[in-house]
Amino acid sequence: MTKTKTKTKTKTPRPLYIIAEEIYCSWPKVNYAAVPYLEAMSFLSSIGGAVGADEGRTIVMYFLANASSYRGETARRIKVELKSMLK
Repeated sequence: MTKTKTKTKTKTPRPLYIIAEEIYCSWPKVNYAAVPYLEAMSFLSSIGGAVGADEGRTIVMYFLANASSYRGETARRIKVELKSMLK
């Protein structure tokens, strides 16, 4: 009997600047309170980075807190993706 190795795929999260670009394209009137966090996400590759004194993790959390008016299928998918990065 031979042993077979099973490969587990670990999905690498998309860079935050790519996600931010998709949000800009899919959310025509970005909520004014979410704008500074979305702009900051445009400069980040991951939640491990920072913009100024703000950590990427905090930026993503504040964006999500201010993105309640971002709705639709794309919005739901992106919010799930961002929340999974915070785990």
